[in-house]
Amino acid sequence: MPSVLITGANRGIGLEFARQYAAAGWRVFATCRDPARARALKDMTGDVRLCALDVGDFVAINVLARELEEPIDILINNAGTYGPEPQTLESLDYAGWAETFRIDCMAPIRMSQAFLDHVEKSRLKIVVAITSKMGSIADNSSGEAYIYRSSKAALNMAFKSLAVDLAPRGIVAAVIHPGWVKTEMGGPGALISASESVSGMRNLIGRLMPEDSGRFWSYDGTEIPW
Repeated sequence: MPSVLITGANRGIGLEFARQYAAAGWRVFATCRDPARARALKDMTGDVRLCALDVGDFVAINVLARELEEPIDILINNAGTYGPEPQTLESLDYAGWAETFRIDCMAPIRMSQAFLDHVEKSRLKIVVAITSKMGSIADNSSGEAYIYRSSKAALNMAFKSLAVDLAPRGIVAAVIHPGWVKTEMGGPGALISASESVSGMRNLIGRLMPEDSGRFWSYDGTEIPW
């Protein structure tokens, strides 16, 4: 049975990842900060194991990695934050900016580092991070959103390095833009549902090959400029 570890799995895109992989017969390790309150995960059918984890707590990441001994075919670094608002030049929260970097950029790398052996022992050997098109420098024509844009751009660069470093171990690493999704973060005016986004991302992830590693993808399989 293939396995997937998903961070931030209690709502939105992470919850939909857990639902779809569980329905497809995968073993799902679903992490969230407070499993006791994750009713949707607790009620989910399938082989779903809830794991308490705040990705901002790097010690807790190490503890979970020691507790989970099973191979992990796919590690999905989904947990993230938009950061404090507003993010205009005149209203930047620098302490909040640093914390956003910790969650959006550093935590996915720490997760990938801690679970490296788990992924390497698996059959599929895939590590992905959910990023945003707002982290594309080439695509930025509207400015603002300094905190979120820069944290995702940093994540993209970090994962490019990760892809290069993990290639000799046969591990594929890529970043994926989920689209503008109707979630708590995306808002009701977003363009696509979580189900549509995750279906597209799962199809993409399932097709990833070594030559796709270190690239910036959209949920629909198209490539996004850096």
